[in-house]
Amino acid sequence: MSTPQLPALPEVTRLSPSCIRILAGNPGRFTLQGTNTYLLGSGSSRLLIDTGEGRPSWISALHRVLQDEGASLAATLITHWHHDHTGGIVDVLKAWPGTAVYKHGGAVGDGDTALGEGVQEMRDGQRFVVDGASLAAVHTPGHTTDHVVLVWEEAGAVFTGDNVLGHGTSVFGDLGAYVDSLERMRGLFGSGTAAGGQDGVGGSAFPGHGPVVTDGVGKIAEYIQHRAQREEQVVQTLRAENSAAAAAAAAQGTTTAVGSEDGRKTWTVMELVRSIYRNVPESLHPAAAGGVVQILQKLAREGKAVLEGDGERWRLAGAGRSVL
Repeated sequence: MSTPQLPALPEVTRLSPSCIRILAGNPGRFTLQGTNTYLLGSGSSRLLIDTGEGRPSWISALHRVLQDEGASLAATLITHWHHDHTGGIVDVLKAWPGTAVYKHGGAVGDGDTALGEGVQEMRDGQRFVVDGASLAAVHTPGHTTDHVVLVWEEAGAVFTGDNVLGHGTSVFGDLGAYVDSLERMRGLFGSGTAAGGQDGVGGSAFPGHGPVVTDGVGKIAEYIQHRAQREEQVVQTLRAENSAAAAAAAAQGTTTAVGSEDGRKTWTVMELVRSIYRNVPESLHPAAAGGVVQILQKLAREGKAVLEGDGERWRLAGAGRSVL
């Protein structure tokens, strides 16, 4: 939840003989150094992954790189509908009319109707091939419902979109789907057709934001563990019935708690946030609340947590009821 100073990344970086990263020129709190877009291939036709949010500096850099490479675009592949990944589609189509653009769900989905016509459906398992790069789309919802990752088959590497980042952790719209997708992604690395991975990037994660992660499987394991720890913190906090229980939990480094007036173990979302994120600046608590809500909804679907009648307070399922 902290926002440390991030190391600078160049606008254009050749990451391997067949992969060039072009930053979208939109650094920020949620975009880190900016949205990563990637140009794949080694011949006269290349694949583009994501388009940034439509900054003039990005389309100029893309023009310059393609001119230097003596190449044009074969297709543009979109990892998900968020504007910082789709905003440059219009610029791409103006510069290279007729370029095929693919996105899971096509042009309409999750509110991205502004993409207009001409965005084609990207199917789960669909392959895109140019000289030097073969990519396979894998539907991995959670961050968004339409999210895909792209497996670089020759290299045994994965373009992870926003499911895995180069710094910190990602946000998600559906925690259960997100964790399931992370588990699926674990098996996508290191399966390159070239021994050890083409271009020396086998096992790497190429994220939608931040630097390349050389140990993609290890990073995903960290993400899964982090999510499990957050879920356990919520469960332990819900379990804390009174100040004595809260003090004991706090002594173990897990929670602090606020007891309800009638002694039942019920909590509002913001009470949970203030407890679990007590060492995080309060300005970041609203952002943390979204993740806590997702955990509570996941627990509710699993029958482990219940939303009380007023619709604002949560408790563990079967907990806190008087037997008298």
